[in-house]
Amino acid sequence: MTRKVINEQMLFGEIDVSKVIIDEKSRDDIPQLLLGLQKIYQDNQVRKKVFSILEKEVSSSRNLNKSRPGMDLWRIFVLGTLRLTINCDYDRVVELANNHSTLRKMLGHGEFKESKYPLQTVKDNISLLTVEILNEINTVIVEFGHKLCKKK
Repeated sequence: MTRKVINEQMLFGEIDVSKVIIDEKSRDDIPQLLLGLQKIYQDNQVRKKVFSILEKEVSSSRNLNKSRPGMDLWRIFVLGTLRLTINCDYDRVVELANNHSTLRKMLGHGEFKESKYPLQTVKDNISLLTVEILNEINTVIVEFGHKLCKKK
């Protein structure tokens, strides 16, 4: 059994990640992060590179039949980068994941689905992002950022 990158069959009320409206004028770090993640999501080539790294490393690190509920790779990626960006503990990540409306849309939740993230599930899944995995992904994202800057 392997992890899905993201659930491609949207349910009623869900919005495609590329269509989530994020406040571009906000000076807070969370909307800025979400805008960057949205750019990554919208670029098929970069998204495939990032998720091939995650599929190879994260999916093979656990037997999903014997562990806590696994999260989609997109959700692990979003919550893991959120934790690093705002330099917070898992309790804050869970609070944001359960109550920040724009973040929930970026995670693929609709307005009508009230699923909540348990603390232990978030810890178990985000902790799969090792320094080596993050460094490999960082290289892909930096190259992408350079290409975006050159276009402007």
